[in-house]
Amino acid sequence: MATPLTDQEKRKQISIRGIVGVENVAELKKGFNRHLHFTLVKDRNIATPRDYYFALAHTVRDHLVGRWIRTQQFYYEVDPKVTARSFSVKPSIRSGLLQQFLQHPQPHKLTAHNDTADFFSVFVLFFNALGFMFLISCLILLHTACFLDSMATLGLAAYGYGIRYEYGIFNQKIRDGWQVEEADDWLRHGNPWEKARPEYMLPVHFYGRVEETRAGPKWVDTQVVLAMPYDTPIPGYMNNTVNTMRLWSARAPNDFNLKDFNVGDYIQAVLDRNLAENISRVLYPNDNFFEGKELRLKQEYFVVAATLQDIIRRFKTTKKGVPGRTSFKSFPDKVAIQLNDTHPAMAIPELMRIFLDIEKIDWDTAWDLTTRTFAYTNHTVLPEALERWPVQLMEKLLPRHLQIIYQINQAHLDNIVALYPNDMDKLRKMSLIEEDGGKRVNMAHLCIVGSHAVNGVAEIHSNIIKTQVFRNFSELEPNKFQNKTNGITPRRWLLLCNPGLAELIAEAIGEDYVRDLDELQKLNDLVNDGTFIRDVSKVKQDNKVKFAQYLEKEYPVKINPASMFDVHVKRIHEYKRQLLNCLHIITMYNRIKMNPTAPFVPRTVIIGGKAAPGYHMAKMIIKLITSVADVVNNDPVVGNKLKVIFLENYRVSLAEKVIPATDLSEQISTAGTEASGTGNMKFMLNGALTIGTMDGANVEMAEEAGEENLFIFGMRVEDVAEMDKKGYDAMAYYKKIPELKQVMDQITSGFFSPKNPELFKDLTEMLFKYDRFKVFADFEAYVKCQEKVSKLYKNPVEWTKMVIKNIAATGKFSSDRTIKEYATEVWGVEPTNLKIPPPSEPREAIEETVKALKKL
Repeated sequence: MATPLTDQEKRKQISIRGIVGVENVAELKKGFNRHLHFTLVKDRNIATPRDYYFALAHTVRDHLVGRWIRTQQFYYEVDPKVTARSFSVKPSIRSGLLQQFLQHPQPHKLTAHNDTADFFSVFVLFFNALGFMFLISCLILLHTACFLDSMATLGLAAYGYGIRYEYGIFNQKIRDGWQVEEADDWLRHGNPWEKARPEYMLPVHFYGRVEETRAGPKWVDTQVVLAMPYDTPIPGYMNNTVNTMRLWSARAPNDFNLKDFNVGDYIQAVLDRNLAENISRVLYPNDNFFEGKELRLKQEYFVVAATLQDIIRRFKTTKKGVPGRTSFKSFPDKVAIQLNDTHPAMAIPELMRIFLDIEKIDWDTAWDLTTRTFAYTNHTVLPEALERWPVQLMEKLLPRHLQIIYQINQAHLDNIVALYPNDMDKLRKMSLIEEDGGKRVNMAHLCIVGSHAVNGVAEIHSNIIKTQVFRNFSELEPNKFQNKTNGITPRRWLLLCNPGLAELIAEAIGEDYVRDLDELQKLNDLVNDGTFIRDVSKVKQDNKVKFAQYLEKEYPVKINPASMFDVHVKRIHEYKRQLLNCLHIITMYNRIKMNPTAPFVPRTVIIGGKAAPGYHMAKMIIKLITSVADVVNNDPVVGNKLKVIFLENYRVSLAEKVIPATDLSEQISTAGTEASGTGNMKFMLNGALTIGTMDGANVEMAEEAGEENLFIFGMRVEDVAEMDKKGYDAMAYYKKIPELKQVMDQITSGFFSPKNPELFKDLTEMLFKYDRFKVFADFEAYVKCQEKVSKLYKNPVEWTKMVIKNIAATGKFSSDRTIKEYATEVWGVEPTNLKIPPPSEPREAIEETVKALKKL
């Protein structure tokens, strides 16, 4: 009779991470040593952790390449509709291993010597230190690699396009409490994931003039910059699909400024080459504030021009023996392009230019093809974030495109006049060209007019853009406007960053939730299960202990792992209201000081995020937080009851540590200002409770989990609108709320900046005189809600029950669901569960799969 398995053995047996055989470990080891020796030319005596990382990265890529090529062969046979988007990504060895069933092989077997028994963890730490993350401001979306992951997992023929920036968003250093920016030279050691494709290098034109010819307008005397593509594999989850992300790097042509070279000015010729290649040198941080810099417009046009050439090349290419496509009638049936915010808006006039000037298609047909191809996702309601390019700059840089935009606008305004005769106000508000304060092109209006679908990224956000921001447009074409609530991939944001919780859930309800997050609803049956409650609580505590150890290594603060980990991590911006959090910290500090022996639920408040380099107020907010932290953390009366940490250089690799360890997630933007948020979803999935306003995706999180299972406080959107009508009087709140008055008096008097009492004058003046985001109006409700949080935290069983209810309600927030909605409702394609035949099977297996696909 077989011996019954222990709980630990059962968990090992069903582990969604432990699904690798010894033969695969041996194969990995062989590939690893091969790359260490022959690719990196190193042996174990001189290899560094970076060498180990690159050797393993090349080994994982080897496992992807066969499937990558097979995926392209499959798409070639099927000839599917292709979707183009663009993303912020961080290539990950762990992600590649997971997708190919190779997660966590026995680490010591990867190398031939025992000195590296902990190799795998060493490599992970080093990888995270490298921080292979690049944010892409270009054609198509999102804030993480979630959408690319879901597209591949759902079997969609999708391409991500972007710029291969040499320098990513800056590394943030905190020096004497101030943010200091350092260059993020992420490519300095190379990138083992990418493959250069010089054979597909494409020309992109700038400047010049438009010449009228018999054949029509001709863009001449341009300056040419070459776009060099680099491809990165994007694997799906257990379906052999590996899609492609193509990033463009700017290169000057060899004949660039040869006139200077020929007359002996070699130095000037080379300097001018550098000017051309600056296009892909550095990423502009997204700070929700538009700056009309020429380089930024160059970047935006560079990526769309190269991408559209690449898309049209793919469109024209067909199977061998079949003539290439010459008619564009089927273009929208084969290509869907999603515009992410206004950054890629120049794709609309660029596609029109290609159709009109190169393919010689008439205007009406070209416009019909263009609008059926593009869809537009809006990401902000803040007016200062919407791009409005000066006509003068566009005329200089892209003269032909400005002509086309004027033509688009004229046809658009003619339509408005026909529908609303004599309504000059509507005409002015809906024009693509704004006249106030100098002529500017409103890129959001261009995106709306040039797309067949417009969406926000949360229900409340989509309603706001329909009823407020773009009300005139939605009244004109109500069917064009829709909603696509954001989502996150559970593969990245649960399996990889929180394996303990992922395994616990798999043991409880099976592993199907990895591909169908709605399966988590089954956890509702375990809300009152004492064993499951205890196990969930233990996983959280283990994560907190690990993160506390990390914090103590990085910061001179002793962390109490039993304290509530209260976390607020996101870009530093006034509308995200890190200031409100800071006022609450000072309030808690004052309460402890007033009555040190009173019961107090210990908290470790963790705030992190980057301020845009030119955003003075955001930098002052960081300085205030760090100054408050210095006082609180060094006050012996406070002890371990309250600690404040500002996380330096918050990034994806750090998010993977902090999110699984968080008890309380802060999502406290002023109602009506946050488009959606995805951090709130990541925290919810990983067992954190949310304190927040009814803003962005918080609204839908409350709908899914029940508002009673979130800590909701403060004004709603309609309350904010009503206050805007009446007027917001910050001083009234200051006089009415004693604790708020005390806090503000401390900041104003220099309590937290004794060497410079006037240090925070700009902040306090803003809060009193011109705070658009009404921090004081929500202060009292926020503090009272935080008291409810502390009360519940004292009852760990009830707290964990609420945690389980939240995890069970996260199904809606899978990026798989979001992508399915985009696919079926915007792009006109259907996801599939079919597996592409692996490269080990003959080419004929593709034909059988194609037949099966056609039957569906």
